[in-house]
Amino acid sequence: FLPKKKMAVGKNKRLSKGKKGKGKKTVDPFSKKDWYDIKAPSVFQVRNVGKTLVTRSSGMRVATDFLKGRIVEANLADLNKDEDQNYRKIRLQLLDVSGKHCLSNFYGMDMTTDKIRSLVKKWQTTIECCVDVNTTDGYKLRLFCIAFTKRRQNQLKKTTYAQTAQIKQIRKKMTDIMTKEASTVDLKDLVKKFIPNSIGTQIEQACQSIYPLKDVFIRKVKTLKAPKFDITKLMEVHGNVTDTAAPAPAVDEGTKVDRPTEA
Repeated sequence: FLPKKKMAVGKNKRLSKGKKGKGKKTVDPFSKKDWYDIKAPSVFQVRNVGKTLVTRSSGMRVATDFLKGRIVEANLADLNKDEDQNYRKIRLQLLDVSGKHCLSNFYGMDMTTDKIRSLVKKWQTTIECCVDVNTTDGYKLRLFCIAFTKRRQNQLKKTTYAQTAQIKQIRKKMTDIMTKEASTVDLKDLVKKFIPNSIGTQIEQACQSIYPLKDVFIRKVKTLKAPKFDITKLMEVHGNVTDTAAPAPAVDEGTKVDRPTEA
């Protein structure tokens, strides 16, 4: 057999040096980032939605360019301090940066999955409809509506199924009401209609003669097209940003204690 070969001394240079890149310092990525406050439009009661993170400006890279266009989602219960509205999710788009404040505008709305699941039941008809509308200030939105049939007064029959002709009539009413309500106002006033679900109530009342409905909601809203960005219109939606900043916490100075008199 062949004799065991010995390794030449000094040929394998990596053995003596240890691990490669050992002396490289690990930099915390968060040390290069800044926090910005997200401001909701004045339609909502709570203006401070939350905070967002962005890498600090350096060289040709401007931090504000990476903030603009971001989409954030907030629950309507948090924005309006009303737990009854916790099934609605509001989407806001960051459009401009003022100091450390990111000014946002309404971008879309949705319902939580568990709320929709709780509405869908047996022995009833689910009627859905969607329509594209244009607001007076140039926004193109797609509205989705959902409704369910309910029992008539003194009804003995177990089921409440609507006929195809009735469903078509209800869908036409839905489309007409949604188009009429959305195309005559601007986006700010339309959001005011979404919050209390006034459009859903109108549809329910209008369709009463065709077939009684219940749980009529604008299920979803999508922004398809937005007009050219205008800072003056955004400032109208927000009012004064500096007034909406969170107040400074009160300093706890304690209570005054009388010193006991010396005997």
